[in-house]
Amino acid sequence: MPERSESESRKLLRRLRDSLALSGKGQDRLDRITSLIADSMRTEVCSIYLFRDPDTLELCATQGLNPEAVHQTRLKMGEGLVGRVARMASPINTGNAPSERGFRFMPETGEEIYSAFLGVPIQRVGEKLGVLVVQSREAREYSEDEVYALEVVAMVLAEMAELGVFVGEGEALSAKHTQPVLMRGSTGQEGAAEGHVWLHEARVVVTNPVGDDPVHETERIRAAVAQLRVSVDDLLSASTLDKDQRQVLEAYRLFAHSRGWLRRMEEDIMAGLSAEAAVQKEQSAARARLEQVPDAYLRDRLHDLDDLSHRLLRILTGQGRDTGAEMPENPVLVARNIGPAELLEYGRKLRGIVLEEGSVGSHAAVVARALAIPLVIHAERITTEALNGDHIMVDGDNGLVHLRPEASIAAAFRDKMAMQAKAQERYASLRNLPAQSKCGTVTGLMMNAGLMADLPSLDSSGAEGVGLFRTELQFLIRNQMPKRDELARLYARVMDAARGHRVVFRTLDIGSDKVLPYLKPQDEPNPAMGWRAIRVGLDKPGVLRMQLQALIRASAGRDLSIMFPFVSEHHEFMMARSHLLRELHRERSLGHPVPVNIRVGTMLETPSLAYAPRAFFETTDFISIGGNDLRQFFFAADRENERVRRRYDVLNVSFLTFLEHIVNRCAETATPLSFCGEDAGRPVEALCFAAMGIQTLSMRPASIGPVKALLRRVDLIEARKVIEMARASGAETVRPAILEWLATQVD
Repeated sequence: MPERSESESRKLLRRLRDSLALSGKGQDRLDRITSLIADSMRTEVCSIYLFRDPDTLELCATQGLNPEAVHQTRLKMGEGLVGRVARMASPINTGNAPSERGFRFMPETGEEIYSAFLGVPIQRVGEKLGVLVVQSREAREYSEDEVYALEVVAMVLAEMAELGVFVGEGEALSAKHTQPVLMRGSTGQEGAAEGHVWLHEARVVVTNPVGDDPVHETERIRAAVAQLRVSVDDLLSASTLDKDQRQVLEAYRLFAHSRGWLRRMEEDIMAGLSAEAAVQKEQSAARARLEQVPDAYLRDRLHDLDDLSHRLLRILTGQGRDTGAEMPENPVLVARNIGPAELLEYGRKLRGIVLEEGSVGSHAAVVARALAIPLVIHAERITTEALNGDHIMVDGDNGLVHLRPEASIAAAFRDKMAMQAKAQERYASLRNLPAQSKCGTVTGLMMNAGLMADLPSLDSSGAEGVGLFRTELQFLIRNQMPKRDELARLYARVMDAARGHRVVFRTLDIGSDKVLPYLKPQDEPNPAMGWRAIRVGLDKPGVLRMQLQALIRASAGRDLSIMFPFVSEHHEFMMARSHLLRELHRERSLGHPVPVNIRVGTMLETPSLAYAPRAFFETTDFISIGGNDLRQFFFAADRENERVRRRYDVLNVSFLTFLEHIVNRCAETATPLSFCGEDAGRPVEALCFAAMGIQTLSMRPASIGPVKALLRRVDLIEARKVIEMARASGAETVRPAILEWLATQVD
C-alpha cells in the first residue's frame, strides 16, 4: 500500500479515535463519525446502518441523507444493496448503483440518485453488527485503498460497539450484553436449571483498536506470531498425540506459518490498527469468507482459525485462560464445545451446560446424562453474547436458553421448576412401591448409569437396579487405554455401591460420535452405521477380552450381567459370547473366583436382529431394546440431524407393531425383554411400551417417579385395547387416542 494511503488511513483512524473519546451521547458519536468519514473520503454521503434484530437493519446515522430518516428507514437482510452487503458479509463497490441487482431507491431518505456506492460490513468475529456506506454522485468505483480504509474503519466501529461507546438510554444501540436474549438450541439432556454464566474460555476484548506507532505494533505482532509458532511446534513434537490431535495442530501450524496471514495483519497495522485489532480484523474477514464456502471441511477450519487467533490475542494482551475470576454461585457452563474429561472436572457443581456445538450422542452429552445435568446444544452465539456472572435459565426439555431473562420470564420459569420439584416430592412417596398397574401387571423400572456418582440414585429414585451401565465413559476421559486392574477395581466399586441390586454392564460402545482419542479414527461417511460398538470389539478382541476379564474379576463370586451393544446378527452375538466363555475358563484355570451366576444378553438396536433365527432368542439370556438407535434406523432418521430426529413419533403404529413383533419373539422362548432409552423415561411412551408387553424399562433416575406414578393409576389391559382400536381405525399414531383416554382416568 502506498505511503500516502497509509498515512491518510492512520490519520482518519486517529481522528476517529479522538472523536470517540469526546464526551457526549452515543447518537452524537455516530453523527460525528459519519461527518468525519465523509469529509476524509470526500464523499457526499456516509451512512451507518445497524441491526435492530437479526433480520432488520436501521439507518442510525447519516451525513448527506435526510436527517429525519434516521431511525425511520429500515431494511430487511438481503434487501437493497445495503441488505446484500449484510447478507454476504462482504463489500459491494459499484460506480453505477441503480443498475446493480437488488438496488432499492429510498425516497424517504431524501437522497438523490447517487451513482457511486461502497458498502462494507461492520462485523466482529462472525457477529454481524451493521453496514457502513459511502456514496458519491460521480460515477466511479472506489479504489482498493479506499475500500480497504473503509473496512479498517468498520472494524474499529465494531470494536467500539463491543465496548459500548454508542449506548445510552434512548440511543442508537442497546448496551451489549445487557438485553434479554432467547436462544433456541436442541435438547442434549432434559431438565431445567437456573444459575449464572461461567465461560469455559473467557473472551478476549480488544480495548485499544487504534495504534499510534506502526513500527512498534509491527514488532509486537511479529514477536507474538513467532511465540505462537514455537508453542504450536512444541505441541506437535509431543509423542502422545493421536491422529486427530495431530491433524488439528497441523492445521494450526499451516495458519501460524502462513506468510499471507502475517502480511495482511502487518498491512492492517500500517493502516492504523493496533496489533490486537489487526488479529481481530483478519479473523473476522476469514470467517466471512469461509462461512460462504459450501465445503464442510473448509468451514470446519473456522474453528482452527478461531482457536489460533484466540491464542495469538492472549499472547498480545496477556489475558490467559485463567482470568482470576471466581466461579459464580450456581454456575451454568457456557462453551463452544468441551471434552468429557474437562466436563467431569467441573462435576456436579454445575447446574446446567450450554454449548454452541455438540450432538445428542457426543461425549459432553454422555457425561451430562451421567451427571443428570440439563444440557442445551447448538445454542448459536452463546459464547459471544454471554458474560461471566450473567443470569441464565436453561430449559433442557425444550432446548431453550434464557440469557438475562426479563422478570416475567424468570417468574414463569421458576414456577415450572417449582412444579417439577413438588412432583418429585410426590414421587418420593412411591419410592418403595412396585410399578403395579390396576390390572395387576408389574413393570420393572431400572435406571441408566455411567459413573460411580450415579449409584446413590438407586435408593433415592426407587430403581430396582441398573439396566444399563455405560462402560465407555472410563475410556473416553483418558488419553490412553485404561488398564485391566483399574477397570476391575472400578467395576467392583460399582457392584459394591449397588448393594445387591442387579447391574447390567454394557461392553464398550464406541464409534459413531464416541471416538477414543487413542484409537485410530476411521474416516467414515456415516459413522452411526459404521465401525462401532461390538464390531470394534470383535475386530480388536484384545480390548474386548481385557474388559471381560476386568468384569469377571470385579464380580468376585457375585452375580454378573453383561450386555453386548449393536449386535446385528446371531453370529456376532455368538462370537462375543465365545470370548466371554473363553475368559471364564481362563479365570477358573488360574484359580480366580468367577461369577456365581452369569447372564449374557444383547442390545437390539438394528431391525435385522428382530428377525434373527430362533436359536438366537434361545441362546441369549436377555434382550434390551436400544430405543435411541432402533428408532433412528427404523425411520431412517439420523438422531444427530435436528431436521429429522423429532419428525417421527415413537408411538407411530408401525413402530409399535414392530415392537410387538419383538415381544412375541421373546415370548416364544421366554427371553426377558426390556426397553432402554430416552423414550422409556417419558410416561406416556412408557405406558404404551408396558401395554405392548415389554416387562422392564430402563431410564434416567429422575424419570422413574413420573413413570411409576402413571403406571400405578392405569389399567394396562384397557390401555392395550385403546392402542388396538386406534390401530384398527387406521390412525398413523396412537398418541391422540391414548392422551384422550388418559384424560378420563381418575387417580
